[in-house]
Order: sequence, then C-alpha cells, then structure tokens
Amino acid sequence: MVLLDAVLDRVNVSATDGGFPPLVVFGLDGTLFDTRPRTLEILRRFADAIEDSQPDVSETLRALGLHQMHHLVRDTLDACDITDVATRRQISAHWQALEHAEALLSYDEPQAGAADFVREVHRAGAGVVYLTSRSRDSALLATVEQLYDHGFPVGEAGVHLALKPDPAQRDENFKRTCLANLARFGDLVALFDADLFVCEMGRTYYPEATVALLDAWETELPTPQEGVSTIHDFRRG
Repeated sequence: MVLLDAVLDRVNVSATDGGFPPLVVFGLDGTLFDTRPRTLEILRRFADAIEDSQPDVSETLRALGLHQMHHLVRDTLDACDITDVATRRQISAHWQALEHAEALLSYDEPQAGAADFVREVHRAGAGVVYLTSRSRDSALLATVEQLYDHGFPVGEAGVHLALKPDPAQRDENFKRTCLANLARFGDLVALFDADLFVCEMGRTYYPEATVALLDAWETELPTPQEGVSTIHDFRRG
C-alpha cells in the first residue's frame, strides 16, 4: 500500500537526519485489533444472562455471527431488530462494563498485516506509541500479553504504551492530552486510529503527519476531513 510505504520512507529519513526521533502512533481497539469477536462474546454472555427473563432477545443475540457485528453496538442492535429502549440500554450497559475486561481481550484478532507493519516501523527507527482508552489499572497486563502474543513489539526500547490512569476520565480528554504532549518526545510522523475524532485531532496538532483512519468495516465510518486518509488493513503487498 502506497501510504504505508510512504510512512516507512519518512521514518527512515527522520531516523537518520539527526533531528527529533520519529514517532508513530497506533490505536488498539479497532485499529491494530479487530474487536468484533470480543463484542460478539459480550453479547452472547448477555444472552445467557437473560435466557429465562427475555428468551426472544436471548435467541436473537445467540444467532448473531461475526459478520453481523457493526462498528457501534447500537447499529448491531438496529440490524437484528432489537428496538425496545430498556433492553437496548441494558445491553449497552453490559457492553460498556465488559468492553475492556481483561479476560475478554484474548478474543481480539490482529488486523491483517498489523504486527508486521508495526515491527517494520520500529526496526526502521521509529518510536512506537500504542494509544488506548483501556484502563491502566484493569487492562495493563492483559494488553501487554495481547501485544506480545500476536508479535507486536512491546517491552523494547522506543515502544510506549499509553493507557488511561483514571478509568473515569473521558476518552477524548485522555487522548487529547497524550497527543498534545507527544511533541516533547519526538517528531510525529504518522498516526493510525479507528476513531475519526482521534484522527482529526491528530491532524490538527500535527498537520505534517500522515494520519489514517482504519476502517475495517469499510464505509461504515463518517467521511474524514481533508488530510485524513482511510485504510482497511495494514497489508503492504
């Protein structure tokens, strides 16, 4: 992919020009990892919990397949015709409670080409920053294990993992603070994220960086602003 090749070229140049070290930022949920299997498991657990009280909803949720998972839970519920407001709120609350549960991160699958590309970026001399709204207290160990098990660089020089220190902090505020502070540590060459807000915020702070929205669901996300590209995976060939 031309965009990914261009990022590697910029890293190589920046790593040898004697200036600030290059940095590349990657989101985790929906970016480096496909979280649809995790969401499907969360919905199936909810189905088990309501089997006796709401058998019809339970049956509907159990029938869902991976291909029916949408980027947003509400869109998944729309697609399977679960319209009762109270039920939707229960499901949403259940999903939010388990979204970053340590035991469920193992259901995620890496996006195609993701581990290879991050390793290439790191070998080329870039600092790698994993930026995620997962909680440091509840998800740190599981996140490190997840990255390691799937072949991503972790626990190495120049690899940084940024998780929320306070679970109550709004995701947007946490990521805004992290992005704003990155300029102190290096030259942000590229940012990849599945959240359009994060991409546009990164573009605002670092207009010279390559910013790419990871849209694994293809066409479900809003159209990004000028200067934000869209990719569907990390395969270069």
